[in-house]
Amino acid sequence: MPAEKKTNEPFKNWYNEELYRHIANELASVGLKFDRKKFLSLTLEGLDQRELMERLRQTAIAAEAALSGTYREKVAALCQIAPKMKRGFVSLSFCDFVARYGLDDFEFSMGTLKSLTSLGSAEFAVRPFIQLDPTKALPIMRTWASDESEHVRRLASEGSRPRLPWGMRLKAIVENPDLTAPILEKLKADPALYVRKSVANHLNDIAKDHPDWVLDRVKSWASKDPSTAWIIRHALRTLIKKGHPRALAHRGVDVAATAHLKVRRFSVEPSKIKLNEPVEISAELLSSHKKPIALVVDYVIHYPKASGSTSVKVFKWTETTLDPHQPLMLKKRQTISDFTTRKHHAGIHRVELQINGRRLAEAAFQLVTRVK
Repeated sequence: MPAEKKTNEPFKNWYNEELYRHIANELASVGLKFDRKKFLSLTLEGLDQRELMERLRQTAIAAEAALSGTYREKVAALCQIAPKMKRGFVSLSFCDFVARYGLDDFEFSMGTLKSLTSLGSAEFAVRPFIQLDPTKALPIMRTWASDESEHVRRLASEGSRPRLPWGMRLKAIVENPDLTAPILEKLKADPALYVRKSVANHLNDIAKDHPDWVLDRVKSWASKDPSTAWIIRHALRTLIKKGHPRALAHRGVDVAATAHLKVRRFSVEPSKIKLNEPVEISAELLSSHKKPIALVVDYVIHYPKASGSTSVKVFKWTETTLDPHQPLMLKKRQTISDFTTRKHHAGIHRVELQINGRRLAEAAFQLVTRVK
């Protein structure tokens, strides 16, 4: 989606009474009969109980109920006011309107999503069309991959990602990545970083189900092109963290040479912390190999869950080359704080050192409510 200004305010709060009254005022001016009272009733009643995506969808539902006219007339009204929304994320509601009510008007709706995507990405809204008929939707999206607008080119890749976060999973593409290969081929050296990130994420999605398909694909790409090399590097990140041998070899790592590596020290300090305090992770490495060896260094944290089980997260540390018999010291600080996708629980947090896909050492710290 287009970048929004960073703020500590939850996204869901963007859908507030002020916004809905602004939308109502704009819809009242577009020339269609508009029931302001019904729109505000449907959006404001129960607002506090709705999370972000529910608010987004309810905006589309309320617009459908309050506007008179045909589907195309209502779409025209929403397209008219979309540029007047202060935040692009709000325009996703108008894309959702198209996805919710426009499946029977396929080509027109796809064209509308193409037009709206620069105002508020249509990456979620295009997915029901792909799900309904990939043989119709994907050829249209292949043409988008050649569009002069980077927003439209990105939509071709992001909208067809098989496992887009928050979006419906596209089973057909999960099962057969060849369906989107022509789009990825078109965009493999795109000049816009915004687009390249999407291509890398698309390939990373595919790698979760078809790692060899991705590795075969990128092997044939001209990785000397800086744009393409960037995509490949980021596309293989999940496979690298999992220690996939072919992915590591693509990165120039000799996995066998890791056997000559010795972890002289690995520690996490302090041993006890409170929430929002940092830990420092330290490692000392030594190689007995006769040649320098490439290292992909990660660390793994095992987070206790409320249920008593743990969740595991692999974090990127560094990539470096270790010379023979020359000690290497590494240090990393990480603050343990809650955020949207992770809530921390008190208890022992195991930390593992992972090098070239192998977990070679372990330490731990304890998260406590208070330090005794």
